Amino acid sequence: MTAGRHALTSVRIDPATYQRVLGDELRKLRKRRGWTRKVLQHRLQTPVSLQTLATYELGTRQCSVVRLAELCLAMDALPHEVLARVHGRIFNGTRAERVRLELARVVADTQPELLPLRRWARRRLRTAGVHTTEIQLDPPALERLAELCGIDTDDLLNRLRPLMRQP
Repeated sequence: MTAGRHALTSVRIDPATYQRVLGDELRKLRKRRGWTRKVLQHRLQTPVSLQTLATYELGTRQCSVVRLAELCLAMDALPHEVLARVHGRIFNGTRAERVRLELARVVADTQPELLPLRRWARRRLRTAGVHTTEIQLDPPALERLAELCGIDTDDLLNRLRPLMRQP
């Protein structure tokens, strides 16, 4: 066994995170084409419900390799390239870091896309009092928050930069 191969055996995959990131990549791919899930549904070789497509995109349902290949090819994408993007986002991307936000900065922010985060931060400050003035978001939380805000995770991170806690 080579040294490179041995290093790969120590890599641990969090299935929930992997599914969420895969779903996000599938959703971005579909939206880049300007398609609804219904349009994608009609382009697939085998029947799949709109609910199932939604759960793939949300990362709440596992997608078989065959189904993944079918989805990718229906959207004119190569499955191995989609998986490479997923792998890159999980293991090489900025999502490996946690993001620390000052809640007061979040509440004061005016970006319309961050309204769900702003509402949550306002409630958190009201109920937590002065004991919790910052929040730390891990990669899965960032993925979910991006989904809630209706933007991709990279866009969310760019929008959060000015709100991050300064060292």
